Amino acid sequence: MSEEHLEVTISEETLVPEEESPSLSSSFGIRSWLQDMLETLLLALIIFLIINTLTGRYQVHGQSMEPSLHDGQYLIASKVTYWLHPPERGDIVVLHPPAGQGTIPYIKRVIGLPGDEVEIREGRVWVNGIALNEPYISGPPAYSESLVVKEGNYFVLGDNRNNSSDSHAWGQLPGDHIIGKTIFCYWPTKYWGPPPHYIYPELQTVQ
Repeated sequence: MSEEHLEVTISEETLVPEEESPSLSSSFGIRSWLQDMLETLLLALIIFLIINTLTGRYQVHGQSMEPSLHDGQYLIASKVTYWLHPPERGDIVVLHPPAGQGTIPYIKRVIGLPGDEVEIREGRVWVNGIALNEPYISGPPAYSESLVVKEGNYFVLGDNRNNSSDSHAWGQLPGDHIIGKTIFCYWPTKYWGPPPHYIYPELQTVQ
C-alpha cells in the first residue's frame, strides 16, 4: 500500500464523530431535572413566605360574631392593610386576645377608635354621642357601659353582643394586638366572599 493511500485513509477516519455516551446523557438529564425542581421549590417557598407575611388564614370559633360570621368559617386576613392606615370603625379584625384570654386569635368588630367616647345603654351603642345603626347584630346588648377609648387602644365587640368575650368583658384592646383586617371568606363555599364590614354614615357626616 502506498504512503499516499495510507494518509488518505487515516484522514478519513479522523473525521468520524464519536457517539455521546448514554451514561453521560442520562447524568446531564438528571442534573437538569434536579436544578429545575430546586428552582421551582425555591420559588414556591419565596411566594409562600411573602403570602404569609402579608396575610394569614384564621378560623371562626364559636358564635360571638353571629349572624355576620359563623362557627367554623375560614377567613383570610390582610396584615398589610393596617401598615398603610389604622383600623376603622366597622372593620372586622383578627386579634391576639388580651392576657388571660387564651392564645387562639379572636375575631371582633371595631366600634371605638382612640379618643372616642363610647356608651352602651338602652340596648344601643353610642359613639361620641351618636347612636349607631347596627343592622348586623344578633340582638341589642343587655348591658351598660361608658368609657373613653385611650390613645393607642380600640374598643371591639362581637356582633352577638350578649354572647361574646370582647371589650365589654375584658376592657380596651391595645392596638398592637390587632393582627389584620379580614378580607375574604374561603370556606365553606356557601359563605364565599368578603366579610360584612360596615361604615357608619351617621358618624361620617360629623367628621
